[in-house]
Amino acid sequence: MEKENIYILGIESSCDDTSAAVLCNNKILSNVVADQKIHTEYGGVVPELASRAHQQNIVPVVHQAIEKAGIKKEQLHAIAFTKGPGLMGSLLVGTSFAKSLAYGLDIPLIDINHMQAHILAHFIDEEDHKKPSFPFLAMTISGGHTQIVKVKSYFDMEVLGETIDDAVGEAYDKSGKVLGLGYPAGPEIDRRAQLGNPKAYKFTKPKVEGLKFSFSGLKTAILYFVQREVKANPNFIEENLNDICASIQYTIIGILMDKLKLAVKQTGINHIAIGGGVSANSGIRKALKDAEQKFGWTSYVPKFEYTTDNAAMIAIVGYLKYLEKDFSDFNVMATARLKL
Repeated sequence: MEKENIYILGIESSCDDTSAAVLCNNKILSNVVADQKIHTEYGGVVPELASRAHQQNIVPVVHQAIEKAGIKKEQLHAIAFTKGPGLMGSLLVGTSFAKSLAYGLDIPLIDINHMQAHILAHFIDEEDHKKPSFPFLAMTISGGHTQIVKVKSYFDMEVLGETIDDAVGEAYDKSGKVLGLGYPAGPEIDRRAQLGNPKAYKFTKPKVEGLKFSFSGLKTAILYFVQREVKANPNFIEENLNDICASIQYTIIGILMDKLKLAVKQTGINHIAIGGGVSANSGIRKALKDAEQKFGWTSYVPKFEYTTDNAAMIAIVGYLKYLEKDFSDFNVMATARLKL
């Protein structure tokens, strides 16, 4: 007997990307993302502008996702949406829309933790993509989050360590701002890092106990370093930009890899999965591949489109929760500081 196809609509609106995706069982039929270019003018996300843009984008994005999937909205079995963490105004837009649509279609509503979704994005069914086996260590690295999680099953996760201040993505963006690069700066630093000498300049790694992270000290050290060098040579940045970017990236990757090595040592788990926007970074991906050879790790890296904020990862968690009949009450509220 052929099993019934389950169609889940995922909605993601935690920060500055409005996204909707339709999933059939654990396969993605569509994944539409509307990004907000306006924030580049301000060098960072402006919450009020983000929530207004979500209001403009959410109807056409959801419509396009359903249309691209080749189904009718009446075929949907449930609607999954990001409950948190994220910007409150942005979350409210997605939450309100998901509630209204689920209520109108008389189908279940499923709230999703954004951080859990980054981890479970690895279980989207993709050709030539291996899925992690339990237990594994997940490192989520993005503009707003840096954490290492022990994943025992789909819904049994333990945070082993996280940032006590800036996230790794903020370290990239704020360093880029000092260097006069645009926002977001991560991709440009990564591109230039491949052209420079990673050991041209030495930045001290912050000393933080255990598996906790801190990037605020590094960010400040980079600022003072650049100010000092520019005072001596006004053309310092222009003449040495690739080397500066390579040195910054080398230091950041060193911090992340040191913590991963410690996590492996403490847990005895050598299956490592990464997620979040910064996991698209070529240097981090190479460092993980090198660790596979050197330490015998098995690493899992999601497809590029599932690294940044997207609704496909929301939909896959929605599907897994649907199978458990883990549905939300229609009184569910968005939560800006939701814990994993």
